[in-house]
Amino acid sequence: MTDARLRRGRGSLAFSFFVQGVAFALLVTRIPAIQDRYGISDGLLPVFLAAVPILAGVSSVATEKVVARVGPGVVLRWAQPVVLLALLAVAAGTELWQAAVALGVFGLAVGALDASMNMLGVSLQRAYGQSIMLGFHAAYSLGGIAGASLAWVGAHWDLPLFVSYLPVVCVLLPAALVGSRWYFGGETAPDALDLDKAAGGGVAFKLLLPLCLVMTFAYIGDSTVSNWSAKYLQDVLGSSEEMATVPYNAYMVTTLIGRAVGDLGVRRLGAATVVRGGAVLAALGFAVVALAPGAWVGMAGFTVLGLGLSVIVPQTFAAAGRQAFESHGPGASDAAVARLNVFNYVGFLIGSPLVGALGDAWSYRGAMLVPMVLVLVTVVYATSFGSREARYGGGHERPRTVDVG
Repeated sequence: MTDARLRRGRGSLAFSFFVQGVAFALLVTRIPAIQDRYGISDGLLPVFLAAVPILAGVSSVATEKVVARVGPGVVLRWAQPVVLLALLAVAAGTELWQAAVALGVFGLAVGALDASMNMLGVSLQRAYGQSIMLGFHAAYSLGGIAGASLAWVGAHWDLPLFVSYLPVVCVLLPAALVGSRWYFGGETAPDALDLDKAAGGGVAFKLLLPLCLVMTFAYIGDSTVSNWSAKYLQDVLGSSEEMATVPYNAYMVTTLIGRAVGDLGVRRLGAATVVRGGAVLAALGFAVVALAPGAWVGMAGFTVLGLGLSVIVPQTFAAAGRQAFESHGPGASDAAVARLNVFNYVGFLIGSPLVGALGDAWSYRGAMLVPMVLVLVTVVYATSFGSREARYGGGHERPRTVDVG
């Protein structure tokens, strides 16, 4: 196996993460425009929004069985175009049922895409023998910034959704298909073991439980920022409407920075140390937000949050895949990633309603302390990411190898 093939595989997968970041940002940042287009009431909107991660979770579980037959590369190759076409369909319809179908297809395709992308990332990292997983998620963050910027342009110039989305899809869809030719590690593993059978049933859940909790808590923190940062800054800290839009942008930028340099930290210090430090930093950010006397301090807290949370999710995927692979082989690695990915959506579903309910019943300052405590629990589970001495895999930085499934 040549280094050139590894590099091409790494580049093509990073591009897929970037494309997904663009697509997801274009959807979530234009939700008000989608609501207006279809006349979706405020009472019905949460149902539509909740359906997407629920269907994505179902699809992620189903993907585990599909990749055992065709490999994650094949799933990703076809899921990504479906996501982009579903995004375009959201912008093209006029009837409520059309919105429901388009968003449903988007959710199902996103679940398969997220699971297969991270499966390939874990197997490619294993081939490199060193931490590269954070770099893929950095590409996703960069895509999210690009997508949000394109959405701002569409909103600023009052462009119809279809006109705003069409050029993006026309550029990204063929590029993603071409790039999919170089996916690495996407072959099927005929002798792969089923995670449940190999683990004797209950052991699989015990293996993944700490990492599932970490994933859930990280996404509760992330959804708190994405859904409540603007409202918190404006209503609680008294900022202007314009300034209230800044924290999420700052959060996205520091998330990108944290992921761009995070792999170096994992190589030098080990995954457990990096995750532990990220959790403490994220908790500190939430504490600053909760205690902030004014908008500028609150914005600084959200900025610190981005650096802290940025490292947790990629390393959680990497740890699940590595542990399952070492215990039961490549097929178990893919299964572990697919199951862990479900808790991405669990955290997303819990986070926003949880903070909203606590804010209404208690106070929004107090509500910020809940994700702070939850993300701090990650420190307790940091040993699940490897021993203190571990850099990657078996306790040291291994030379490049090609033991992928």
